[in-house]
Amino acid sequence: MPPEEAKPPEEALTAEEAWGRLKALTPARIGLGRAGSGLPTREVLAFALAHAQARDAVHAPLDAAALRAGIEGLGLPVLAIASRAPDRATYLRRPDLGRQPDPEDLARLAAAAGDPVDLAIVVADGLSARAVHEGAVPLLAALAPAIAGSGWSLAPIVLAEQARVALGDAVGAALRARAVAVLIGERPGLSSPDSLGIYLTLDPRPGRTDAERNCLSNVRAAGLRPDLAAFKLHWLLGEAFRRGLTGVALKDESDRLLGSDAAAPLTAPP
Repeated sequence: MPPEEAKPPEEALTAEEAWGRLKALTPARIGLGRAGSGLPTREVLAFALAHAQARDAVHAPLDAAALRAGIEGLGLPVLAIASRAPDRATYLRRPDLGRQPDPEDLARLAAAAGDPVDLAIVVADGLSARAVHEGAVPLLAALAPAIAGSGWSLAPIVLAEQARVALGDAVGAALRARAVAVLIGERPGLSSPDSLGIYLTLDPRPGRTDAERNCLSNVRAAGLRPDLAAFKLHWLLGEAFRRGLTGVALKDESDRLLGSDAAAPLTAPP
């Protein structure tokens, strides 16, 4: 057999070009370069800016009025509540208080509850109000038509301040919901101060554990787009109702439908 033709060698890359290719694939801080024995000034300043943005995200207050207006603009009613944490400083020091609704607010939710509903949605500030400001309304805009199209009933959207994930358990129980989805600002990272998380729990009630929830993370423009997050949440909700469970026993297999006709109602062109 004739010998295979040798492939021409790839053009050699400079170190800067090689690192540039890798940096284009990730927001991680790689290939920063050096100035003497330290980092270049531009990288030191970029790190300081990212750290400041993360701190700001944790401490910034929720603009509840603007968020409520955006949600109501979708035609969705809103009920506002707070946790037992009276202020931001207490919220950060006492996570347990953020998991418990204010007793008066909880009683008001129970009084407003009518017939049982399929889904309650809690929009909570969590550790990044910025993430909620930027991501909650686009996600709800994509999700609400799919919920209606599936014939599922939806409780009024609950807007919760100084809230942690587990607060949704008491809210879901008070509203007599089969499931609760908590849309909450995630702990900021140095490259993602705007990351929204979604926690889905079937049969919500106080005492549920994190192992009994499904989580969709990094919902933001530079991560999991809100429309795709809505698609995944809708799929998980349907499977939760069908199988009677959420948590570690329910895996997200919605990617199998992406690109198919079944995904079309919830996906938008990139």
